[in-house]
Amino acid sequence: MIARRIFTQNYRNLVEGEIEFSDGVNVISGQNGQGKTNLLEALCLFTGVRSFRGAKNIELIAKGEKYARMELGFFAEKREQNASLVITDKKQATLNGVKLAAATGFIGKFCAVVFSPDNMSLVKGGSGERRRFIDAAISQQFPTYPRLLVEYNRILAQRNAFLKKSASTAGFESMLEIWDENLAKTGARISCKRAGYVSRLVGKTSEIFDGISSGRDFIGLRYSCGYLNPDSVDETAATLKQQLEAHRASDLAQGCTNYGAHRDDLIILVNDMAARSYASQGQKRSCVLALKLAEASLLEESAGERPIAVLDDVMSELDSMRQDYLLNHMNSWQVFISCCDPHTVRGLDKGRIINVEAGKFSSVNNKTQRINSHE
Repeated sequence: MIARRIFTQNYRNLVEGEIEFSDGVNVISGQNGQGKTNLLEALCLFTGVRSFRGAKNIELIAKGEKYARMELGFFAEKREQNASLVITDKKQATLNGVKLAAATGFIGKFCAVVFSPDNMSLVKGGSGERRRFIDAAISQQFPTYPRLLVEYNRILAQRNAFLKKSASTAGFESMLEIWDENLAKTGARISCKRAGYVSRLVGKTSEIFDGISSGRDFIGLRYSCGYLNPDSVDETAATLKQQLEAHRASDLAQGCTNYGAHRDDLIILVNDMAARSYASQGQKRSCVLALKLAEASLLEESAGERPIAVLDDVMSELDSMRQDYLLNHMNSWQVFISCCDPHTVRGLDKGRIINVEAGKFSSVNNKTQRINSHE
């Protein structure tokens, strides 16, 4: 999967213009506030998901304008393709001249794995961040998985509501038994799916992390679940149901469910020590990079297409050896890297450097890309 070029009109601080990309590494270099992340964000909107910065549609449109328009030329499924987006209070999407019902129609057609500073919460944040990472990755490969998550959360919310108001209700124990049965069955399917994905993720992550760190460090991953039998969903469900019963008193006291798939975690280790507590900033950043790139590799195996890699503000806090890996050793990847320090990209052996100054983009071959700034 290769992004060939992107055209933008009225997009944030970028005005009408087109940029062509290298099939390999594309470095977007310039100081903060010049539009580097805006360009990467525009590119990633063609994956069919919302902005990786969490922006609303109206925030994507240049000040004083009523709409933003973008066009993407890309290669996928062994052919050249074209996609377009018009953004108002909603998104209107077209793929190869065919209007789509929604921008989500791009999902699976153009794929990207994105690293942004917010992703550091994978290591620094709580267990919910890591569960969301696993769930999002699985959802890209198994379209029915999100419905399983919705069902689990529905049952969990109903059980919690029941715990809060029904302790004195006649027949309380038998009624709670029904919720426990349903939660255990659904939760077991989720935990087994997650554990299976993590078992596939481990090898890829370790290989990539080894490359990023030049073999100086090693990463470990473990899916933490106190009731898991990865070979049997039924046995996992039976164990979870027993745990729900064992924790019933504390659940009643707190009015919530304290055990289940919503409490599982992905344990990340660097050199056999907890990354969250003991890893350096560079090591933590390397962990997240390795996880995101391993996710992309697994997606490639299932979909037959390698996603593009979008790495926003990734070079800071990485030493020269880790930077060299990203710039020169990601063979067969199309990579987009934004950075502020021009000295960082001097080590680039091949690819394209797109400089950004006052909203204007220009490549090293002096072909000016007319994307100007409203600022």
